[in-house]
Amino acid sequence: MLTSVYALEKLQHLYPEMVQWRRYLHQHPELSFQEEKTSRWIAGKLAEFGCEFEEGVGGYGIVVTIKGERPGPVVALRADIDALPIQDEKQCDYASTVPGIMHACGHDGHTSSMLAIAKFYQEHRSDIKGERRLLFQPAEEVTPGGAIHMIKDGALAGVDVIYGIHLWAPLRFGQVSTRAGAFMAAADEFTIEIIGLGGHGGMPHKGIDTIVVGASLVQSIQSIVSRSINPLHPSVISIGSFQAGTTNNVIAERCLMKGTVRSFDEESRYFIHERLKQVIEHTCQMYGAKYDFQLRVGYPAVINNEHEAERFFRVAEPMLGEGNAVRGDEMMVAEDFSYYLDEVPGCFMMVGAGNGDMSTSYSHHHPKFDFEEGAMLKSAELLIRLAEDYVSEH
Repeated sequence: MLTSVYALEKLQHLYPEMVQWRRYLHQHPELSFQEEKTSRWIAGKLAEFGCEFEEGVGGYGIVVTIKGERPGPVVALRADIDALPIQDEKQCDYASTVPGIMHACGHDGHTSSMLAIAKFYQEHRSDIKGERRLLFQPAEEVTPGGAIHMIKDGALAGVDVIYGIHLWAPLRFGQVSTRAGAFMAAADEFTIEIIGLGGHGGMPHKGIDTIVVGASLVQSIQSIVSRSINPLHPSVISIGSFQAGTTNNVIAERCLMKGTVRSFDEESRYFIHERLKQVIEHTCQMYGAKYDFQLRVGYPAVINNEHEAERFFRVAEPMLGEGNAVRGDEMMVAEDFSYYLDEVPGCFMMVGAGNGDMSTSYSHHHPKFDFEEGAMLKSAELLIRLAEDYVSEH
């Protein structure tokens, strides 16, 4: 059996290689939609293992196909491979060698775990029932994301179920977490440019002050969620950037605001979009200003299949011990794994990767981000156990 003690001991023997792979990737990060060398390196490893795979799926994505000798379901597993535009500030021998780019979200660990899974399954092909399809996905960090392009290129054709993990530093090493239903939010971005009339700060009545318009708009936008959305449907609108003016005695002619919308259900999501347009139009009209509003619709919410989420808890608790499979809360972060879950049943989950003193661990997207590398082995084992548990039922 692929989940026997003997088989999983062989997986554990791959851990030193996983660390080596991860540290190489950490030293050589590439940004979303630019993962050419990363993809080529992954393909080289897969060729060493003797895997059958297709390159160029959805851009720089790779799809690995490992078929067993017996008929059965097609189980897909996914890892993302892209890095972030952040300068690595860690003092370690595997810090990024690429100025201004680093793996600050754990995708190097996801990739290394999936390589170990590929090698494990390839070495145990005779024990496989059905097919294991491994997706190395580019461009998770930047919309429109790589998942939707991989789907368009046929990565999910014939797939019965899909599982994915994210190494998660806020969760202690040795713990895992997910929830049934809505788990991660839909995320949309917007920019608002307000165009007024500049002038002398001592004669504001002769201008149209975009700072005043913008300040009023920020307040009005915050009332959309608090007064127009059902409080039982979590949603957030945040203004992350407000830029206007150049000096102390000049009325700002232009104001540029940038923000994000997070929500879990489509009704609230698109209601917020429409209400934003109305609030912007009416506020600017009230002050006599003009505006340009741009809304970029991002990833939908991650909605875990209830049956597959319960499978996660059934599989993870015996593996990790009582209390270590945590029923998590909804999270206002986003993931393009949601596109896969829109197509087939599945589950996305967090694997604890907090290292050392949790109070001093750096968060994801921080210049000093790092994680407990043992979490890569936990990820690989969890995904294999989930896949084999699904197959045992089908």
